Amino acid sequence: MDADATWLEIDHVQLAMPAGGEDAARAFYATALGIPEVPKPPGLAGRGGCWFEAGAVRVHVGVDGDFHPARKAHPAFVVRDLRELVERAGLAVTWADDIPGVVRGHVSDPFGNRIELIEG
Repeated sequence: MDADATWLEIDHVQLAMPAGGEDAARAFYATALGIPEVPKPPGLAGRGGCWFEAGAVRVHVGVDGDFHPARKAHPAFVVRDLRELVERAGLAVTWADDIPGVVRGHVSDPFGNRIELIEG
């Protein structure tokens, strides 16, 4: 089987948060990063959490009763004007220069999940 014909795209990234973290998720993903919140389907809304989507970028943040932040595993988002985004949002970023020609850095969401941001 040809793997190129099977795998099409990533539909979304699911990140975890503790119960009651919706306001902090909104402040980070919608306000700081600028990814608009979209309504969860009615059948999933009662579970808590938030969905944020902009074009092909879809981040779903869900409640995990046994929450532990993902400090190594992470999504990597390609953004335009990375340094401007980081400055405007007041993000604490750890810049990485270990991949030649790639401008990138890591931030943490309010729950300690690692997020990589790459200049596009």
